[in-house]
Amino acid sequence: MLTPAQAETLIEQHLACLPIESLPLTQAAGAVLRENIYAERDQPPFDRVAMDGIALASASAGTGGRLRVAGSQAAGDPPHTLTDSECCIEIMTGAMLPRGCDAVVPVEQVQRNGDIAEIGRKPVAPWQNVHRRGSDCRQGALLLSAGTRLAAPEVAIAAGAGMARLRVSAQPMIVVISTGNELVEPGEVIEPHQVRRSNAYGITASLRQHGFARVADDHVRDDEAELGARLGFHLRTHDVLILSGGVSMGRLDLVPKVLEKLGVNLVFHHVAQRPGKPMWFGVSQSGSAVFALPGNPVSTLVCLARYVLPALRAAMGQAPGEAPRIALTAPVDVKVPLAYYLPVKLRTDDWGRTSAEPCPTNGSGDFTSLAGTQGFVELPPGPNTYPKGFVARFYHW
Repeated sequence: MLTPAQAETLIEQHLACLPIESLPLTQAAGAVLRENIYAERDQPPFDRVAMDGIALASASAGTGGRLRVAGSQAAGDPPHTLTDSECCIEIMTGAMLPRGCDAVVPVEQVQRNGDIAEIGRKPVAPWQNVHRRGSDCRQGALLLSAGTRLAAPEVAIAAGAGMARLRVSAQPMIVVISTGNELVEPGEVIEPHQVRRSNAYGITASLRQHGFARVADDHVRDDEAELGARLGFHLRTHDVLILSGGVSMGRLDLVPKVLEKLGVNLVFHHVAQRPGKPMWFGVSQSGSAVFALPGNPVSTLVCLARYVLPALRAAMGQAPGEAPRIALTAPVDVKVPLAYYLPVKLRTDDWGRTSAEPCPTNGSGDFTSLAGTQGFVELPPGPNTYPKGFVARFYHW
């Protein structure tokens, strides 16, 4: 049986990279960049005034502390020229430093009397309150690399580099499919022998939370013909299928059999882990990826976070990031010879160190115990007792 690391590697090897599309900046938030962005100009592109006040020549500022205001310059104005060192220029934040000036005295330190500005005899340091040209970066410097997910700062950086449109990964067309006769939608009348359809909502919420917007939804009963028709349709119309349920060993666990009949090539079935051991992964002849997750709610969400989300990020060209390592706040017994996924709450101590408080569930069907947890840690196979302070990889939901 595959280890989690082996399963992860196989998924990466079989998942195709998504195509590229060009988006305007206003639609780029959350997308993954597929081109490098370079500085259009030096940044700042000129000696930029950092404070409202007066611009002057520092060498002559302390001779008498009184200067005549020779003009005023706002941000966006062409630069004035200071021709007399006994004068100064009223200046606004963001303006280009006037020629002949090398410092700015803040308005709070200036006493104005008509066109006379008094600053006293306190020395004025050259380049004080001036953001020097090119001090942030030089023209042609790499600002953003391909594989970067675009949040607000990155979009602003791209705009500052003059990019009106960006080449990014196209959003995958994803469908979330629940299987099972027992499932009833929230809000509908439910019988004692039925359960609410909750997994699909958890999966969809996670996908949207992680920036995947094109997500459809379906529910299919445990009927081989119906399952074949619906899955066949979704394989033709979607890039990624995420199924919940129907992958274990029961008579009505029809998903593997139906996928095989539809020509989906099995990559693996079963991973040496708890919960989530029955996970199934395959790729259709057209390239659609199929993640068939176990139906127990904790198993579903664990497999989604451990395998599906990282795979989708990789397919979008996003730079991979290693899962952080976090110490346990209490000992944990692992009795099974399988990788063990344990939900945790993150805690921060007085020194700012983050640790993981174990929140064991009452089995893989106990999704109510996940409330308030931020994710789970991956513990090595047992039998073993992992002590308080043991450091394990942490995965966010």
